Amino acid sequence: MNTASFVLHGDLCDSRDPQHLRGIPGGFLVCVDGRCAGAFPVLPDRYAGLPLIDCAGKLVIPGLTDLHVHAPQYAFRGLGMDLELLDWLNVRTFPEESRYADLTYARQTYQSFADDLRRSATTRCCVFATVHREAAELLMDLLEDTGLVALVGKVNMDRDCPDALREDTGASLAETRRWLADVSGRYERISPILTPRFVPSCTDALLDGLGELAAETGLPVQSHLSENRGEVELVAGLCPQARFYGDVYDRYGLFGSNGRAVMAHCVLSSEEETALMKERGTFVAHCPQSNANLSSGIAPVRRYLDEGLNVGLGSDIAGGSSLSILRAMADAVQVSKLRWRLQDQSLKPLTAAEAFYLGTAGGGAFFGPVGRFEPGYEMDAVVLDDARLSAPFPLTVEERVERAIYLSDDRDIVKKFVRGRCVL
Repeated sequence: MNTASFVLHGDLCDSRDPQHLRGIPGGFLVCVDGRCAGAFPVLPDRYAGLPLIDCAGKLVIPGLTDLHVHAPQYAFRGLGMDLELLDWLNVRTFPEESRYADLTYARQTYQSFADDLRRSATTRCCVFATVHREAAELLMDLLEDTGLVALVGKVNMDRDCPDALREDTGASLAETRRWLADVSGRYERISPILTPRFVPSCTDALLDGLGELAAETGLPVQSHLSENRGEVELVAGLCPQARFYGDVYDRYGLFGSNGRAVMAHCVLSSEEETALMKERGTFVAHCPQSNANLSSGIAPVRRYLDEGLNVGLGSDIAGGSSLSILRAMADAVQVSKLRWRLQDQSLKPLTAAEAFYLGTAGGGAFFGPVGRFEPGYEMDAVVLDDARLSAPFPLTVEERVERAIYLSDDRDIVKKFVRGRCVL
């Protein structure tokens, strides 16, 4: 793979740790063969011969990671936000996802999603498609063309959904295997991820088959967990043998025991469920805007961070209405304040530095060494021109990044690099 080696000059900022930002004004970010070789206040002589990309005065931050987004829902984002989760699925989501049996429609809507994602600050993402194998492959083709790195899942559902989306259990597993065969070796940057939609729409037999596939292939898994009170109660009724929601996934090897797993939301996770997520290394995709829009609640992210869980951010289109992970950072801080003030004053609100960590290194870790400007990390970076956000007083690099979390948008993106390649 031919990747660039270069030096990026600008005002650098990444996470030293979850609580602290590291700003390097007028710094030099070195990329060698697609990986970061370090961030320096003065360029070391050994790198003086590399091409220089001069972005002086502009912010340079790690690429952002979206751990949870539904590509087929992009067309109806911003609609149905007065509904709770289960009603919203039936009224808005399932009828729309049924349309993806039509590849012409799928191409039109997936192209819009891919184009807007490329123009965003996101460089990595975990993406849900639909149950339709051919449409899932089309989505993977389109995302490959963006230059981004993504994990894409053909969704599995064999109960409690409209007939147009309900799969026969055996056929669902067979189509999943065919999909994996079709995409094997086909892409440089796009990979498959096993995707049982959530326990209410998957029988034990389907979860068992997907667990066997996870054990056989080592593929990662994505799904939903403890998002909404009605959903949690439904799972308890459907799976009385399980100790808690996450235990259902775990019984079938879909909770991190056979490979990486990321679970969206975790708003209502019990102490037992949280302990099991920590034990298995399961990632939490915190989706604050979606959880507010669909009246699900506010995840105890402070507790998850304090207890050492893996946590990142998700846009959760179209439960969330914005693709921006910068927006998700701001939302994460704001809802944590509401949780602290109205629900549990033992859990302090998130800081801007912590939210930035979630959207960069925290979520990036699901993809490996991603999301920081440290030697050996894959070189994902976004250059932001924050000149229109100027203040009548001096700001540190860290303060400028904090303002960008709240005030910046896609028009401020000047360049974007993924694995050392300029994709925007």
